[in-house]
Amino acid sequence: MSSVAVLTQESFNEHRSGLRPEKGEEEDALPTYKDAFPPLPEKAASPEGTQETTNAWTSKIRPLKSSVITQVFHVPLEERKYKDLNQFGEGDQAKVCVDIMHKTGAHLELSLAKDQGLSIMVSGKLDAVMKARKEIVSRLQTQASATVAIPKEHHRFVIGKNGEKLQELELKTATKIQIPRPDDTSNQIKISGTKEGLEKAKHEILLISAEQDKRAVERVNIDKVYHPFLTGAFNKLVGEMMQETGARINVPPPSVNKTEIVITGEKEQVALAVTLIKKVYEEKKKSTTTIAVEVKKSQHKYVIGPKGNTLQEILEKTGVSVEIPPSDSSSETVILRGEPDRLGQALTEVYAKANSYTISSVSAPSWLHRFIIGKKGQNLAKITQQMPKVYIPMTFMLLSTFTLKVNRMDFTEISVDPKFHRHLIGKGGVNINRIKELHKVTVRIPPDNEKSTVIRIEGDPQGVQEAKKELLELTTRMENERTKDLIIEQRFHRAIIGQKGEKIKEVRDKFPEVIINFPDPAQKSDIVQLRGPRNEVEKCAKFMQKIVAEMVENGFCLSVPIFKQFHRNIIGKGGSNIKKIREETSTKIDLPAENSNSEMIVITGKKANCEVARSRILAIQKELVKIEVSIPSKLHNSLIGSKGRFVRSIMEECGGVHIHFPTEGSGIDKVTIRGPAEEVEKAKQQLLALAEEKVSPPAEALIQENGEADAGDVKEPVDPNAPKKCDVIVISGRKERCEAAVEALKALVPVTIEVEVPFDLHRYIIGQKGSGIRKMMDEFEVNIQVPAPEQQSDKISITGLANHLDRAKEGLLERVKELQADQEDRALRSFKLTITVDPKYHPKIIGRKGAIITTIRTEHDVNIQFPEKNDENQDQITITGYEHKAIAARDAIQALVDELEEMISEDITLDSRVHARIIGARGKGIRKIMDEFKVDLRFPQSGAADPNLVTVTGRPELVDEAIDHLLNLEEEYIADAVENETKMAYTRPHGGSAAGMDEQRGPSKGFVVREAPWTTGNEKAPDMSSSEDFPSFGAPVATKSSPWGPKRF
Repeated sequence: MSSVAVLTQESFNEHRSGLRPEKGEEEDALPTYKDAFPPLPEKAASPEGTQETTNAWTSKIRPLKSSVITQVFHVPLEERKYKDLNQFGEGDQAKVCVDIMHKTGAHLELSLAKDQGLSIMVSGKLDAVMKARKEIVSRLQTQASATVAIPKEHHRFVIGKNGEKLQELELKTATKIQIPRPDDTSNQIKISGTKEGLEKAKHEILLISAEQDKRAVERVNIDKVYHPFLTGAFNKLVGEMMQETGARINVPPPSVNKTEIVITGEKEQVALAVTLIKKVYEEKKKSTTTIAVEVKKSQHKYVIGPKGNTLQEILEKTGVSVEIPPSDSSSETVILRGEPDRLGQALTEVYAKANSYTISSVSAPSWLHRFIIGKKGQNLAKITQQMPKVYIPMTFMLLSTFTLKVNRMDFTEISVDPKFHRHLIGKGGVNINRIKELHKVTVRIPPDNEKSTVIRIEGDPQGVQEAKKELLELTTRMENERTKDLIIEQRFHRAIIGQKGEKIKEVRDKFPEVIINFPDPAQKSDIVQLRGPRNEVEKCAKFMQKIVAEMVENGFCLSVPIFKQFHRNIIGKGGSNIKKIREETSTKIDLPAENSNSEMIVITGKKANCEVARSRILAIQKELVKIEVSIPSKLHNSLIGSKGRFVRSIMEECGGVHIHFPTEGSGIDKVTIRGPAEEVEKAKQQLLALAEEKVSPPAEALIQENGEADAGDVKEPVDPNAPKKCDVIVISGRKERCEAAVEALKALVPVTIEVEVPFDLHRYIIGQKGSGIRKMMDEFEVNIQVPAPEQQSDKISITGLANHLDRAKEGLLERVKELQADQEDRALRSFKLTITVDPKYHPKIIGRKGAIITTIRTEHDVNIQFPEKNDENQDQITITGYEHKAIAARDAIQALVDELEEMISEDITLDSRVHARIIGARGKGIRKIMDEFKVDLRFPQSGAADPNLVTVTGRPELVDEAIDHLLNLEEEYIADAVENETKMAYTRPHGGSAAGMDEQRGPSKGFVVREAPWTTGNEKAPDMSSSEDFPSFGAPVATKSSPWGPKRF
C-alpha cells in the first residue's frame, strides 16, 4: 500500500505562521523570496550547501499532505472471484468496478501481475478509499468465514452505541460481522471476509472482550433504613467512597422502595467498595437504636423541609436518620434511628423544625377567594415572593393584606326575569363582556336550566354600583319592549325576504330597533314575530301589512283551460304572443311543461289584469281551427320532403300553422292542420295541390281488396272520436275464454293513483341523484312521479299495475313516517350549549391525539366544537346533541377544568446534559414519569434563554414527588454525562486552531516577500486568480496517464 502526503489546515496554518512576520515588525524583517522559496539543490552542490538547503526546507515547513490519497490492493489468483483471463477489463468484473466507483466516488484502475494476481489502484478521499476497499474485498475477492466466541454480556460493547463500533470495525477490517440477537443464547460471533480481514477482526473482538473482563458489577442488598448512613448527609459519604475506590456506587433514592445497591467498576475497585459498604452497614446495625415520637401530620412537611434538606441537615448535625411515614399514610409516628447518645439532640431538632412554623386562618367569604388568588394565581404568587419564608397555609402576616382586599371588594344581587338574560348577555357575550371590562367587575348570570332570577355582581364597590345601574337600565328598556305576532301566509314569506334577504334588509334598515323573526320553513307556520320599542313595532307591523296587502292584490290566480295542441300558438313565434300579453296586462303567465298532461295556463296578478289576460288568450284560441285532410298515406313521405323541406315551407308561408302527419306505416290517411282559420285554409289548398302533383293519374282511385276499381265510390271521412286501428286488440276464441283474456289484459293496463306527501319531504324521497325513488320503483315495480319543485304540490303520482299500487302506496307512506321521525329526532339532536373555559385548558381537555375529548364525545354522544384561531370568543366551547346528554358532557368538561385549576406549576433547574436521558427514546422515559406521578413535564426548546429550566405541572403533593425523582435522576445521570465528556475530550479532533490564530491576527494582508524575481527582472508577476498557477486544495485531480496503459472498461 502506498500513499502521498496530505495537506491539512493545521499544517498549512503552521507553515504560514512561520513565514509571515508578527504584527509590528518593520518591512526589513519580511522574508526574501529565496528564504521563503529556497531553490532545489543542484547535482554539483557541496555537501555543506546541500545540508544548508535541506535545513532551509525542513526548518520552517512541515510536510504537506494531500486530501486525495492513493492505495494499491492485491488480490491473489486463488482468491479472485472472476478468473476468466479472456474477459479482463470487460464483463462482470468491469461492471462491478464501475458500480463501486459510482457508489463510493473513488477512482479505480486495474492491472494483471505476472502471477495473474489482480492489482487495483484506488484514488480519492480517505473515507471514499476505505469504502471502496470494503466493496472490492466483498465483491471481487472470494470470501472466507470464521467464528469467535466471547461472553454474551460483552456483545454490546462490540456493537457500541447505535452500532457505531461495529460499523467502524467492519470498515477497518473490510469484513462482515454478524452478532447473534439478544434473545439468542449463542455466544458465537460470525465473521466473513478475506483471510487477512478475518484475522484482524478476530483480534479486535478479542481485545474488546479482554478489556471488559477487567470490569465487574456487584449488587448488594442493604435494608432501606440504613441507606441514609451509607450515603451520608447530602451524599457526602458515598461520594468519598467512590473517590477512594474509583468504583461507581448507585444507591436508590428515598422515593424508590428498593434495597439493592449497585456497584460497577474494575474488579478490585468493586470488591473494595463492597467491603466498605458492608463495614458501614454492620457498624450501624450494631450501634444504632430507634425511638418513635408522634408529630402532627400537618407538621411533617416542615420536618422534611424543601427537597428533604431539613432531614439532611439533622443527619449532618447529629448523625441520626429521621424516617417520615409516606404522605398517603395516616400515621403520625416519626422514627429516629441512630446512636443512643445522639437521639436526644436529634429529637430536639425534630420538634424545633416541626414547631418552627405557625398556621393562621383568615376569614374571607368564599366569593372573595378567586380575587385573593388572582388571575392565574398572580396575587398569591406576589405575596409569597414578598415573604419567601411564608408557606401556604398562610401566617398571620397576611391578615392585613387580605383585610385590605376584603375592604376593597363588594357585591350586590339584582333580580331579572330569566327571559331577558340572553339579551343582557348579547350575541357571543358582547353586552356582558363590555360591562365587565368597562366597570372591572365580575357578573354571574345563572344558566337557563337553573331558572333563577338572581344576577350577582362582584368587584370594586364603585364599579359594582355602576354595573348594577347599567344592567337595570337595560332590563327596564327590555321590559318596555313589545312583541307582536303578525299572521302572514307562509307562501308570502320568501317574497317578503327577497333574494339573498335583500327586501327584508330594507325593512330592517328602515326600522333598526325592531327585530323581525320568520318561522322555519319546515314548521309551516304563518306567524312572523316583531320585537322592539312599542311605537317602532306598531309602525313596522303596519308597513309589513301594507306589503302583504299588495302581494295579496297582485297574487290573484286564474287558471285558463286551453287545448294542449294550441299552447304553441299561444306562445307565438319566439314567445312573441305570450310576452306581449304579459307586458300589456302586467301579469305572470305560466304554461305547463311540454311533457306534462295538464292543459291549464295559470295567470297571476291583479284580478282585473288577470281577466284581461284570460280574454286575450281565449281570443287566440277561438281564432284557431283544426281540420283534417284525407291524403293517401303512400304520398305522405313525398309531401313531407327531405328532412321536412316541403311541409316546413308550407307552415312558414302560412303564418305558423301546424301540419301533423300520422305515424309512418300506420296506414292512416288523415293529415291534421291547426292554426288561424284563414291560414289553415291556405295551407290545406297548398297541401292538396302538392298531393295532386305527386299522384301519377290525375284522379285518385280507391283500390279494393279484390283489385277492382270503383270510380263512383268516394271514401267517407272517418269519425275523429273513433278508436284508432293501432289501439284495437282483437281476441278470437270461445266466449268464456275471450272474456277471461279481456280481464287479464285489463289487469295489465297501468293505473295511476295520487298519494298525499308533504312537499318538504319530496327531496328526501327522491334521494341523492334519484337513488331513493329508483329503489322504491324497482322494489314495487311501479312508476313514481314527483311534481316539479316550482309547483310546490303535495301530490305524488304512482302508476303501475293495480295489484302493485297498494304495496307501493304503503311503502311510500312508511318512508314518509321514517322521514318525519328523522326530522323530529334531528330537531332534538340540534340542542346547543356553550361553556366558558380558559383557552389555556383547551389542549388538556382535548388530550393527547384527542383522546380525552373523543372519550367525552363517544360517552355522551354529542358534538363538541372548540373555537377557531380567528374566533373572537376563544373561551367558548360549543356542545351540540340531545339536551340531557349535552348537559352531562358540559358537567364532565367542567369537572376536568376544576381539576386543572387545582394544579400548580413549579420550575426546577435540571442540567441540560441529562435532559435527553430523562426523556428517553421517543419520549418513553418522560411518559413513564408523567404516568407514574400524574404530572406534566415541559422541557425547554432549543435556543431557550435558560436551557436548564424544566416546568412540572400537577397537584402540589405529586409535583413535589416528581421533582424529587427528577433531581435524583439528574444526580444519577450527571456522572455518566461528565464521564462521556471526558472521553470525548480525548477523542475529539484537534481542530479550530487555525481559525483561532486568524481571529487573533486580524484580517490577512496576504503573503509578502522581498526581492521577488518579478520586481527585479523582466519576469511577469504570477496571476493570483489563475487556478493553474495557484490550484485550490482539495480540487479534483486531473486524470493522468496510468503506468499500466489506458483503462479497459
